[in-house]
Amino acid sequence: MKKYISKSMEDTKNLGEKLGKLLKKGDIVLLYGDLGSGKTVFAKGIGKGLGIEGEVTSPTFTLVNEYHGREKFYHFDLYRIDDYAELYEIGYEEYFYNEAVCAVEWPERLGPLIPKERLEVLIEKGEEEDLRIITLNAFGKRYEELLKEMD
Repeated sequence: MKKYISKSMEDTKNLGEKLGKLLKKGDIVLLYGDLGSGKTVFAKGIGKGLGIEGEVTSPTFTLVNEYHGREKFYHFDLYRIDDYAELYEIGYEEYFYNEAVCAVEWPERLGPLIPKERLEVLIEKGEEEDLRIITLNAFGKRYEELLKEMD
């Protein structure tokens, strides 16, 4: 586990970018945090680190947006789903277990579909308006190695 302090949206985006530069095909990043905590800002940074041209936006109404950079990038926002079974309808396995990087906002809605191996990112609001505490937690050898590379 690693903890970071972000003092601005730019810090949060830069940390996401640092991670994005290290991500490879098949990596899954789960983004936890309250509304407005900075999950989408972090995902924008991941996209930048993956070499994606243009702006990564929240896929709130479409569930998933696809981008192409150094690696293919799927950005999920599960806020609007009521039941994880809805993910079967979009063929989530083809996204999660593919030759792409996946970032998932609101992963608590995955229920039993949460991948065994993954990187979890928890973004918590601090006492000051723009202050964030960002915790990265690795599940699986690949993600433990990834955290070591974040130094």
